Amino acid sequence: MTLDPTEPVIRIHGLTKAFGEREVLRGVDLDVRPAENVVVLGRSGSGKSVLIKILIGLLKPDQGETIVLGHNVHRLRTRALNALRRRVGFSFQNSALYDSMNVKQNLEFPLLMNTKGLQAGEVRDRVHDALEQVGLAHALLQMPSELSGGQRKRIGIARTLILRPEIVLYDEPTAGLDPVTSAEINELINQVQHKYHSASIIITHDLTCARTTGDRVAMLIDGTMLRIGSFDEVFATDDPRVAGFYKYNFMQPPEQQ
Repeated sequence: MTLDPTEPVIRIHGLTKAFGEREVLRGVDLDVRPAENVVVLGRSGSGKSVLIKILIGLLKPDQGETIVLGHNVHRLRTRALNALRRRVGFSFQNSALYDSMNVKQNLEFPLLMNTKGLQAGEVRDRVHDALEQVGLAHALLQMPSELSGGQRKRIGIARTLILRPEIVLYDEPTAGLDPVTSAEINELINQVQHKYHSASIIITHDLTCARTTGDRVAMLIDGTMLRIGSFDEVFATDDPRVAGFYKYNFMQPPEQQ
């Protein structure tokens, strides 16, 4: 399918999802443009992870539609859905590395599972390029247990990049990291965008991450996208539901407009 470069690569419209009596998403609308980083901010339990699972077809919405790279996700048969997922990279919060495999093997695994016909030299080059991109070429033969939390995050991102996805979904990329390492991960997210021209959704409650990486920010509160815009536009309000994020992050809100 040939995509119109002016059209969003992700289009979410009227998305609702409930678990029993608990409504998590209540008519979510969001577009992501080509090569754009969109940050989704929300409290724990606000539905951020549910939104990501719906995007990649792990959950079905009760209502609404999700169009990813021109495909209506929830109308796809299994083979077509799997093909779409290979075009969407997912960076897990806990990196999701295989503890029994070294770094090289962790990066080779998705290539061997999802790409047919690659020669050994091509696999080696793809692994090397991915590790170079995250600054960890020296860690090729190390085990996950030998890596710091920040290094595991980087390897997890490298494993996501190795399939050269058109869209990258980041789940709490700076969670549990110290400020210096968090800043390095934020810079890496921006480098990925600039080098690969990929679009991204970044799920986080870290305002420094949101300010640093987001071309736009979407505030998910009470099941809806309460505010969408630049970082300063989103927080230029006296709405206590939004201002509360500043108190949590020990930041002063911008001047109200």
